[in-house]
Amino acid sequence: MRTRNDRLRHAIGFEFFALLIATPLASWFTGVGLSHMSLLALFLSLLATVWNYIYNIGFDHFLLKYQGNGHKKLSQRVLHTFCFEGGLLIVALPIMSWWLNISMLEALMLDLGFVAFYLVYAFVYNWVYDKMFPIPQEVPKTMSH
Repeated sequence: MRTRNDRLRHAIGFEFFALLIATPLASWFTGVGLSHMSLLALFLSLLATVWNYIYNIGFDHFLLKYQGNGHKKLSQRVLHTFCFEGGLLIVALPIMSWWLNISMLEALMLDLGFVAFYLVYAFVYNWVYDKMFPIPQEVPKTMSH
């Protein structure tokens, strides 16, 4: 299972690289100015970072309880990614609608574009992260209870 500091590095790195890629793409795609889109993206990124940290701890504890370790199979990675994005969608949709002054349906369509990006991005990022920072074989004593 990962340590608290490892989870923080994971969450911050995830959002940092996503912002560098997704914000200019969203601005270009929507025609919304980069500065206006950047503020929304930064807020949603902070929201996602907190959700990422909490969600991954919960998912790790779930895996530890039901399979005895934190290693994810391919099917678990897919489930992990879809559940993360679904939880974020519930909160992000009304915020996007309000900030961009668009309908909830338009916000949903825009968010589906973000979801498509993040589904692929999250899968690749988490896979690369696990290769660069392997999960320890033993459960740290601070995480065992």
